[in-house]
Amino acid sequence: MTHANELGALEAARRIARRELSAEALVRACLERIEAREAVVGAWIQLDAEAVLAEARSLDAGPLRGVLHGLPLGVKDLIDTAQLATAYGSPIYAGHRPAWDAACVASARAAGALVLGKTVTTEFATYHPGKTANPHNPAHTPGGSSSGSAAAVADFMVPLAYGTQTAGSVIRPAAFCGVVGYKPSFGMISRAGVKSLAESLDTIGVFARDVADAALFAGALAGRDLLSTATPAAPRIGLCRTHEWGEAAPEARQAFEAAAAGLSAAGARVHEIELPADFSGLAAAQTEIMAYEAAQAFAHESRAHGDQLSVKLRELLAQGAALTPQRYDQDRLLARRCRHLLSDLFREADILIAPSAPGEAPDGLAATGNPVFNRIWTVLGTPCVHLPFAQGPRGLPVGVQAVGPWGADRATLAAADWAHTVLRNTGR
Repeated sequence: MTHANELGALEAARRIARRELSAEALVRACLERIEAREAVVGAWIQLDAEAVLAEARSLDAGPLRGVLHGLPLGVKDLIDTAQLATAYGSPIYAGHRPAWDAACVASARAAGALVLGKTVTTEFATYHPGKTANPHNPAHTPGGSSSGSAAAVADFMVPLAYGTQTAGSVIRPAAFCGVVGYKPSFGMISRAGVKSLAESLDTIGVFARDVADAALFAGALAGRDLLSTATPAAPRIGLCRTHEWGEAAPEARQAFEAAAAGLSAAGARVHEIELPADFSGLAAAQTEIMAYEAAQAFAHESRAHGDQLSVKLRELLAQGAALTPQRYDQDRLLARRCRHLLSDLFREADILIAPSAPGEAPDGLAATGNPVFNRIWTVLGTPCVHLPFAQGPRGLPVGVQAVGPWGADRATLAAADWAHTVLRNTGR
């Protein structure tokens, strides 16, 4: 028997629309799961159960508000909410109560969604981790910075949750926790009301348990129809190991090769893609762009509350402050040049398949893993979808990511959905 909290977002929304399931019953099932598992997983910073249940009852008594009607959400604690405190993962903002919801939260509420609570983020979405553990094995990291959101969706505490990505903070925790993570094209979802880390990189993304659910959620936030109902044709797929391939562990390489074989056998036109030489410096450029912009974004916190910043964050800000504007401009020019080169590659492929993470989630909770396979796609602004489908030698999730051209999110999601259906059968 499938419990209500185990339903995908689309299926739950359909049952609620048909009055076969109440929003209150769905919220109660999620809260029961949280009560049973939160002591192990530690995905949440704050819940307001009574307020959410009251809101669910109000929804059940009225007409449908939108495509997310009655669906409970987890909101990363980097994103402002008026009804719940937002601390951005830092003691500096403990108890901080924003005056209004972030634009993406307001959009979800307008579509009928319920904010179940705030999920754990690393400190200001950087390196210092929070309390969250990997739900598959609590001795391992869930990834970051969207740690709580990925873990909550993976552990059936909530069907949907928000993330943000500046380096690898949606795709990497999705990979480590074994859920679908979707980082849209840069700028597609409004960042108003989200604490900035690096203004030319920050991207709001989502977590779900399948691609269609992610498309439903992100579409509501962006005011776009991202959910394709047509049966997609087998796409043209470029296999892109990237210049960072040497960082891939055996399980990541095996997943990549299994994906290539499985997609080809299912009828996709699969071919190798080699990124131009300019891309070899792109991950380093993203690192410097992030540091430079972070040093500006956290000027106040650094000056007024420097003693409350973690050592790793102070190091990042010092690195950024030491970079010259000329070096920053060079990095931005490299990114622009690579975007142009990438557009040429997409003339021969609908999506690229690339590694999502170096391998399984690493041991321990003191760090959140390496975003090396995410940096270039973030600085390029492309849509990315993590597709979980296999396990590594320690029984933890592994998968690959589908990457599409900037702005082609609907087509990318459709191709990713086709690929995920194939790969889930391949991984069994």
